[in-house]
Amino acid sequence: MSYSIAVRALCEFTAKVGDLDLRFTPSPTALEGIVGHRTVASRRSGDYQSEVALEGHYRTLRVKGRADGYDPVQNCLEEVKTYRGDLSRQPANHRQLHWAQAKIYGWLMCQKAGLEQINLALVYFDIVSEKETCLVEAFSAAQLEQFFEHHCQLFLHWAQQEVAHREARNLAAQALTFPHASFRPGQRHLAESVFKAVSTGRCLMAQAPTGIGKTVGTLFPMLKALVPQQLDKIFFLTAKTPGRKLALDAAQVIIDSADAPPLRVLEMIARDKACEHPDKACHGESCPLAQGFYDRLPAARQAASELTLLNQAALREVALEHDVCPYYLSQEMARWADVVVADYNYYFDFSALLFGLAQANNWRVATLVDEAHNLVERGRQMYSASLDQSALNAVRKTAPEALKKSLQRVHREWNALHNQQLGAYQAYDRAPEKLLQALFSCSASIGDYLNDHPQGVDSGLQNFYFDMLQFGRVAELFDEQYLFDISKRDLERKHNLSTLCLRNVVPAGFIRPRLTASRTAVLFSATLSPRHYYADLLGTPPDTVWIDVESPFHADQLQVHIVSQISTRFVHRQASLGPIVELMARQFTERPGNYLAFFSSFDYLQQVAQRLAEAHPHINLWSQSRGMGEGQRQTFLDQFTADSQGIGFAVLGGAFGEGIDLPGARLIGAFIATLGLAQLNPINEQLKHRMAAIFGAGYDYTYLYPGVQKVVQAAGRVIRTQQDQGVVMLIDDRFAQGKVKQLLPRWWALGPAACHAGG
Repeated sequence: MSYSIAVRALCEFTAKVGDLDLRFTPSPTALEGIVGHRTVASRRSGDYQSEVALEGHYRTLRVKGRADGYDPVQNCLEEVKTYRGDLSRQPANHRQLHWAQAKIYGWLMCQKAGLEQINLALVYFDIVSEKETCLVEAFSAAQLEQFFEHHCQLFLHWAQQEVAHREARNLAAQALTFPHASFRPGQRHLAESVFKAVSTGRCLMAQAPTGIGKTVGTLFPMLKALVPQQLDKIFFLTAKTPGRKLALDAAQVIIDSADAPPLRVLEMIARDKACEHPDKACHGESCPLAQGFYDRLPAARQAASELTLLNQAALREVALEHDVCPYYLSQEMARWADVVVADYNYYFDFSALLFGLAQANNWRVATLVDEAHNLVERGRQMYSASLDQSALNAVRKTAPEALKKSLQRVHREWNALHNQQLGAYQAYDRAPEKLLQALFSCSASIGDYLNDHPQGVDSGLQNFYFDMLQFGRVAELFDEQYLFDISKRDLERKHNLSTLCLRNVVPAGFIRPRLTASRTAVLFSATLSPRHYYADLLGTPPDTVWIDVESPFHADQLQVHIVSQISTRFVHRQASLGPIVELMARQFTERPGNYLAFFSSFDYLQQVAQRLAEAHPHINLWSQSRGMGEGQRQTFLDQFTADSQGIGFAVLGGAFGEGIDLPGARLIGAFIATLGLAQLNPINEQLKHRMAAIFGAGYDYTYLYPGVQKVVQAAGRVIRTQQDQGVVMLIDDRFAQGKVKQLLPRWWALGPAACHAGG
């Protein structure tokens, strides 16, 4: 079995040496790079050949790629690199990598054309000045052949190892059996649907209730499909940290049941959570784990490749044994893992690592999108951009003299824009052209300055520069799926400040290409109703299959009561406090145990908690607070034990509204004192207008559907196993409306509202 690798990938594996250096140097965009390559080609003679396809073999290794250009008259093969800034500051290990690429292409060209010698040129093209710097050297075919074989030998051991790994993985995947004695109710239906979706290459949306084992029920059939569908990777994408943990636990269950198949499961974590030296900069002169990183990477990569479960702890252990950065080791292992568990942004973001790798390496991938209802809001965030005027003012005060003029122009255009606006908030149909021109010009100036002054650059300036680049990028994509809005503050002051936002409303246009790039994408959640809402906003292909998996639970396990005598609307809030307190106290007295109480805001939560504490001091209470860290969140959850009794207060749609598992006596009921509707504010009203214009259902798409989804998710915390018994109180008169009832799970039996009147 042969192993195929691109020239660039081969060189990155064998020719990268020295330090990891992530000091920011403005580099050309992909589009600028393409234009730069075309400009260079256009300057050459008529005989010049661009994009020359080349291929060569060494034992079982197949190496292929496209050389940038070849001039047969000069017998010169060119490797073109675009850049901006000062070329003399280019690190030596970058130059070495570029020469390695040129030499590999050089040998492949000699072989193809039967040449005994060839001139190789590194052509550095400055995209600002459009000047070329050519470094030319002559090489004999024998020299280049020796170089080619040396680098192939360096990679060959790894390639042979990977081929053996793949064969053993595939053999084990074919023999894999379901890791439990039997499927849970609904779990088989889900697993079969996933297998069918990947087999037919279609997208699947699966609404599957809590408790059926969605994670194992989706991961297992994908592993079974590895061989028949010739999959290279499975990406398991999650919205939050608990989702990653569930996926890794499920992978561990499958691995343990199968006598440890040769499977590499990788957890990708955020840079700030993986960094060992947060006080140091990411380069060899500052961080010891960056110094000589590429020299120590091969041994670390080898050690990591021998592990099955590469979670954060295991990866950190390997990295520190070999003195390399854990975060960048995880980035490297993404190339060699079979299952990658990562946040949505690793696949759906503009610059997503996993999507980029899949495209560059032509991987055949399948994606599992966990808790897919979260992708609507996360997608909007990923494809939006904002700029804050106070950040601009701070940068203007400390900016170097060379940048003051261009920053002043941005300031002037910004003020001209928002001075026309009288109110605190205004949405616009068009992006601000004059301001954008000022921003583009300012970005270029800062980029040039950062190139010339890489040391000691103010972090505020650099961060604002990144924000400008994102704003410019999104502005280029601005269409009817976007809003441009200005939010002013300090209106009473003579010089008020504002925030500008290019706000994505419908992320479908960006998500759809990512879904269709996979062999299949499976989007699953307990709340994917109504189907058309998620299909419209997530851009699922027209032939997407939608299934509603039956619940493993029975109506007699969960008493659901609509408390229609109480209104939780803002105008009725004060009047609702007493009745809610009495309702909670009565239920707690009738059936002592652990409850979660959900409210629409921290303010509402605190008012009810205070009243309850005063009126019924014997009831144990604990509350979610603003900005809880992971440790504090865990402390909150630790209060729910099998032997405890009390009520935990939380905000609906927050950290405790989904993704937490409190089975049995740890949680026996929930009070949900809100319909979950988004706050009534000018931004949401604009979203409503835009939703009405695009889909004809402004209120439903902006308020009702997302609100009820949060309620169902919160209620889903109560019944986790087929042995659980519990109660849910839906506190608001609007829950009695037919339109709302239709959105609640089919298996719920809604009890008569009169059973639990509000006092």
